[in-house]
Amino acid sequence: MPRILETRMLTPVTKYFRIDAPFIAASAQPGQFVMLRVRDGGERIPITIADYDRDAGTITIVVQDVGATTKRVCALGAGDEILDVAGPLGGKIEIAPGGHVCGVGGGFGSAALLCLMREFTARGDKTTAILGARSKDLLILADELRPLCHNVEICTDDGSAGFKGFVTQRLAQMIDGDGPGRPDHVVAIGPMAMMRAVAETTRGPGVKTLVSMDPLMVDGTGMCGGCRVNVAGKAQFACVDGPCFDAHQVDFDVAMRRNKAYVKEEKQALDRLTCMENREAR
Repeated sequence: MPRILETRMLTPVTKYFRIDAPFIAASAQPGQFVMLRVRDGGERIPITIADYDRDAGTITIVVQDVGATTKRVCALGAGDEILDVAGPLGGKIEIAPGGHVCGVGGGFGSAALLCLMREFTARGDKTTAILGARSKDLLILADELRPLCHNVEICTDDGSAGFKGFVTQRLAQMIDGDGPGRPDHVVAIGPMAMMRAVAETTRGPGVKTLVSMDPLMVDGTGMCGGCRVNVAGKAQFACVDGPCFDAHQVDFDVAMRRNKAYVKEEKQALDRLTCMENREAR
């Protein structure tokens, strides 16, 4: 079982994990993910690979404590083992070299920009990361991203750090030529609503944009069909056809409805776990 080498809290609900996983690290690429399971009979959840170190044989993931399974993951610490970590899964992010690549990270989605910015900078692209959060305390990995790309733009809803406003507002300014300048390619990773807003921001100006979709997923290998995404009017599976798709062709209405299909069951699972933890604490 993969062993956790290091953990640290990035926000009160967001945790960083560095994991010993040499076979995954050996072939991981920006944009790919792993399927993770923490107990027998438990659900499998997809987690984006935030970074990888082939020489050290490690991968990095960032997990937000939002449900029963992620709560169990975030309860683990250095030295603990994870029952299952399968990957790398999905396709890598494909962007033609030689342009200005802008990665837009919302909340914990900013973590996935680590390997993306590093790889594109290394091949000679101009790179900018736009990181967004509600407030300064919820920003993650800005210091780690600064040496990996040419520019880092910080956006907070309340103005406690950087630009006061949404990532889409700062992106629109860049498209108009402000600061680092107009990007040739945009990659958005984060909450569905944020990715949808980025798609609408870049649609009119015609900036090529990819979004990393995170629909409900069971096996991660294309067998269950649960991760369907409508792209250009056709059903695609995020786990094998994605997870990155042309943002201007994704049907976000359908994607957002599908992601809410099991809200009731997810709450029930979290309530059961909370009750169990309360009983054990007595």
